[in-house]
Formats: sequence, structure tokens, C-alpha cells
Amino acid sequence: MAMGNNNLEIVTTADGSKTIYNAQVGEHYHSRNGALQESRHVFVNAGLNFFLDANKTDEVSILEVGFGTGLNFLLSADECAERQTLLNYTGIEAYPISAEMMAQTGYDEYSSPELWAAYIASYPDALKKQVKLDHYCNLQIADIKLTDFKTEQRYDIIYFDAFASARQPEMWEQPAISHTVSFLKPGGVFVTYAITGNLKRMLKALGFTIEKVPGAAGKREMLRATKNLTNN
Repeated sequence: MAMGNNNLEIVTTADGSKTIYNAQVGEHYHSRNGALQESRHVFVNAGLNFFLDANKTDEVSILEVGFGTGLNFLLSADECAERQTLLNYTGIEAYPISAEMMAQTGYDEYSSPELWAAYIASYPDALKKQVKLDHYCNLQIADIKLTDFKTEQRYDIIYFDAFASARQPEMWEQPAISHTVSFLKPGGVFVTYAITGNLKRMLKALGFTIEKVPGAAGKREMLRATKNLTNN
């Protein structure tokens, strides 16, 4: 179910890229210090590129919690196409934005023309089933709450891009985190823009090795965690 666009406003962030402000939640979908730089730093570089540089593979799977505007997906898809790596991408988004608002984000500036055209054309279908956007990219968006998401698939990387804990504390508590990481393969990587003592303790208890990584603009640190190979 799409959230009414009257609750949403497209705004420009510090690096010139756009994001969406959700008045109902009182939160932006990306950092006001720069949507583009945050997405590239936290998710593409610290997540996708970190995993691909460490693993010899021609195929990678990503699960994103909080698909939102699709910026993390678009940047990841272009990176995989450049690396000639097949990307199987699943986004979880309980309140997907409309196709019309998606087209107004201006993210065509940061995507290849072919990917952007395929993405905009296929976005409504991706909310219902997996769609093939091009030779290197498959996308599905689960229009469902995180707690209701179920799949037999296990992923190489998880992008945890939920709203901040001050706005959605339940997304950062034990049940949600445990449920999320159950979909990660041993050796898989979990990345998020935030880092707290509680999150580190939870992930360690769930069998992860924790790293503090320099954060995106406006944040000193972020979290990257790798699921230990002895964990299933």
C-alpha cells in the first residue's frame, strides 16, 4: 500500500542530491548532509564493494530494509553492471512511494540512462514480482512490513536503511534485528549508517564480527558486521 504523497515532500540535501521528507514520521529518507554521498559511502562502498573485493564471484544478492527512494539500489545496480556482476536485489518497503514521485527524485542524474528507463518502467511491477531490468540486474520490492517478510533465499549483503531509532525504535530492537539477519548467509555482510552499543551487542550475540567504519558526512562512525562462518 502506497503512503499518501501528501505526507511526503522532495527536498534537496547538502550535496545537491534530493531525498524525501516524511512529515508523518518526521524523518528524511536520507541524510540531510547529502543523500548521494551517504548512499555511496555507507552502502555501495562499505557494503557492496567491500564484499565483492573480498569474494571472487560473478553474482551477488542484496536485501535492503527500507527501500525508500531506490537510490541505494540504483547505485548498486550500476556498480554491478560495471563489474559485470549479476545483482539479485530485494527491497523491503512497507509504504512504497508512487511511481510519479519516484520519477521526480532526479536520480536519473546518477544512473545510466538504460537502467533508469528500465527502473521507472518496471517499478510498479517490481512491487508485485521479481523483474529483470537488464542483463546484470533483477529487482523485487516486498510491499510488506519487515516482521512479515519471509523467504527461503539467503543474501550476501544486507543494507539496513530503516528510519533512525528515535523515530522507529522497534526497527532497531532485538526481534527486528534478529529477524533481519536470519536472511544473511554465513560470511555475509550487514551494513547500516548508525552505530550504537546496543546494536553492536545484539549482533555479537547473534554471531557477528563487528567493525567500526568511518561514517558518511555528519556521522563519525557507521557499523559493518560480518556473519561468522560457523553460523547458519
